[in-house]
This record gives sequence, structure tokens and C-alpha cells, in this order.
Amino acid sequence: MPPTKSVLLRLDPSLASELQAVAAVEGRSVSDVAREAIRSLVEQRRRDPVFQRRLERTLDEQAEVLGKLRSEDR
Repeated sequence: MPPTKSVLLRLDPSLASELQAVAAVEGRSVSDVAREAIRSLVEQRRRDPVFQRRLERTLDEQAEVLGKLRSEDR
């Protein structure tokens, strides 16, 4: 199994209960169901043109900020 990273996820009690119920009905762990949902969200964003435009804008902004941090002596 590849290495994993632990992430703390805070959910309101109602959503946590619903997530636990989905996992129980499917006979899976809450972690497995949450991973599937997150994976699905990421894939949706990869196909979403609006998100992709926002991603490009963010990348451009961050490149500019990171460029300003470069040492002048390079």
C-alpha cells in the first residue's frame, strides 16, 4: 500500500451521521467513503472549465508572488 497522509476533517454532526450511515449501508469504512467522495470532487473539478480558468488565474498570481521572493543575487 502506498504511503498515506492523515487529514483532520471537521463535519457538522448531521453530515457526520449521514456519512456514517452511508458507510454502514455499504459495509465500508467512513474513511473509504470519504476518500471516494473527495476523489470524485477532484475529478469533477479537473473537468470543470470554470474551475480550470480559476486555477490558471491562481497559478499566474502565485507565480508572480513567488517570483518576487527570489533573491536579487541570482
